[in-house]
Amino acid sequence: MLRFRYTALLLLLLLLWFFSSPGKIMVSIYLFPLVNRAFRRVCFFLPSKISFLSSSSVAAKGGSFARLGINYGVLGDDLPSAAHSVALLRSLGPGAVKIYDASPAILRALAGTRLRVSIMVPNEIIPSLGRNASLADAWVAANLAPFYPAVRVRYLLVGNEILSDTSLANSTWPFLVPAMVNIRRALSARSIRNVKVGTTLAMDALASSFPPSAGAFRADIAEKVMRPLLRFLHKTRSYYFVDVYPYFAWASNPSSISLDYALFTANSSSNYFDPESKLTYTNLLDQMLDAVVAAMGRLGFGDVRIVLAETGWPNAGDLDQIGANVHNAAIYNRNLARRMAARPALGTPARPGEPMPVFIFSLYNENQKSGRGTERHWGLLYPNGRKVYEVDLTGRRPLWSYPPLPPPENNAPFKGKIWCVVDVSRKEAANATAVGAAVAYACGQGNGTCDAIRPGGTCYKPNTLVAHANYAFNAYWQQFRQAGGTCFFNGLAVQTEKDPSYGSCKYPSSTN
Repeated sequence: MLRFRYTALLLLLLLLWFFSSPGKIMVSIYLFPLVNRAFRRVCFFLPSKISFLSSSSVAAKGGSFARLGINYGVLGDDLPSAAHSVALLRSLGPGAVKIYDASPAILRALAGTRLRVSIMVPNEIIPSLGRNASLADAWVAANLAPFYPAVRVRYLLVGNEILSDTSLANSTWPFLVPAMVNIRRALSARSIRNVKVGTTLAMDALASSFPPSAGAFRADIAEKVMRPLLRFLHKTRSYYFVDVYPYFAWASNPSSISLDYALFTANSSSNYFDPESKLTYTNLLDQMLDAVVAAMGRLGFGDVRIVLAETGWPNAGDLDQIGANVHNAAIYNRNLARRMAARPALGTPARPGEPMPVFIFSLYNENQKSGRGTERHWGLLYPNGRKVYEVDLTGRRPLWSYPPLPPPENNAPFKGKIWCVVDVSRKEAANATAVGAAVAYACGQGNGTCDAIRPGGTCYKPNTLVAHANYAFNAYWQQFRQAGGTCFFNGLAVQTEKDPSYGSCKYPSSTN
């Protein structure tokens, strides 16, 4: 063993000599086979600081990329064309792009770009592809084969977060893995062997995620879906594609979780020590990812690699959505880029040094996404192509070199009253048919929701569509917001701090 240690030391000195001068590059060509054999024999005895030599090869074998990828969604009525969007995307310098379908226009625009690409099978056709291998083959023939290899498709995702929708438990969940099997066979039949097949899952696939070592999948999916899924991923050397948003975890409990811990800016006083695993966490993202690692390990598949398929921070949101602002979004994504660019890879406490492909959500603010305000404000770009904030996706730009950010104004819980009214600034508000349909929907929910705007009611006058819509939207939202109702109405509504009540017409309000 002593002889091996001396050999290792000599090897280290030789390697340093190789890289100390550009003029010795030609020497390394002739000596590399000898060095490589010696390195493989004695690597277990080398000092830990030599580990950088194997970092790039590990990343390559794992399919990772140094620059962050970007999710490119199209749920907006004001977005640029596919060709223009791809040009804008490339200007941001990502290493990959993930789309939520197999749009021919987008794929044509991506041809020849060298970006790694992830495409997706729609949720609604999963049962058909799972039942019929011929349909899976036809899908690949129509949606991937015409663009491959000019488009560097590297991931083919079968569905998007389908395990978050329990209404699909009987109709779709049983066909997820069979569809993935059929898709992979279709790829193999065309000798397409460098495309990994997977599916994206949200953090709600876990029944427990705290502490990280207690991570476990939900009982309704653990054996029926997750075990066969993980078996497939393990067998095919594919990835567990997970969407992880520290924002939501922090926003749901800001009094217990430090904002700095969620933004990668915490000092050691905010670290979390897992009493079971004895691992220390310096940020919330690592903590959430390792809960997934623990859940997979609990089913016997702790070696399945992870792709961070979606992550990010909202740049705006509803009045009562804490911490959704440009300042926090920029800090999160800048720090994320620097962490993921580190070589050797940082990994997570449970998987130190393991490279991981990462996709930021998202390219644009998408104004047609339903749900709360944050859903429409994750973009790196506004629809007109202007940057929401500066971020270097390579992670090489020093943090101090960025221009000043606007100060965060909502990092504390909102205090005050909020109402929901028609957003007259939107062109859709002038569409009487759309507004009328939204009023009809709102008034059809609950009991007595719109009694005040019926003939003789205290808010019947003025008898105009907008006035009645203001009351209907607000009455619905105040009644159902705790059950998940939103102030959106297909883009027709907006929150306001200004009381819309008048005379004897009193609008109900919510107090935060």
